[in-house]
Amino acid sequence: MQKMTDSECRDFLREGTRTGKIATVRQDGRPNVVPIWFALDGEDLVFTTWHESVKAKNMRRDPRVCICVEDDRPPFAFVQIEGTAEFQEMPGDLLYWATRIAGRYMGDQAEAYGKRNSVPGEMLVKVHPTRMTGVKDVAGW
Repeated sequence: MQKMTDSECRDFLREGTRTGKIATVRQDGRPNVVPIWFALDGEDLVFTTWHESVKAKNMRRDPRVCICVEDDRPPFAFVQIEGTAEFQEMPGDLLYWATRIAGRYMGDQAEAYGKRNSVPGEMLVKVHPTRMTGVKDVAGW
């Protein structure tokens, strides 16, 4: 195993179509972990969510989150981001980011997915990292 530098972590997060798994905490203390599509905006991780989703409710109550992104192919790697979620309320930004994120995961269908994921009720979330850890060559000797 080898620890990644911050630069290697960001490169890893930008590469391919890996999904993130975001962990939030329910009101009763139970964890909630769900997959997300995301993109990077400088240091911040950006994604969209429905305003009534469990993760949206959890983040409004407690903005602390943890996101894990993995490469599940040998020799395996992952990046974990601890941070604070902030909701953005700019409709133009929502369409821009929803389309950009969709382009990453859906290619030429980006515009359609961007429109679908920027309707009233969808929310743009930016996670400001407080700690980032990456490990590569997990299976290495």
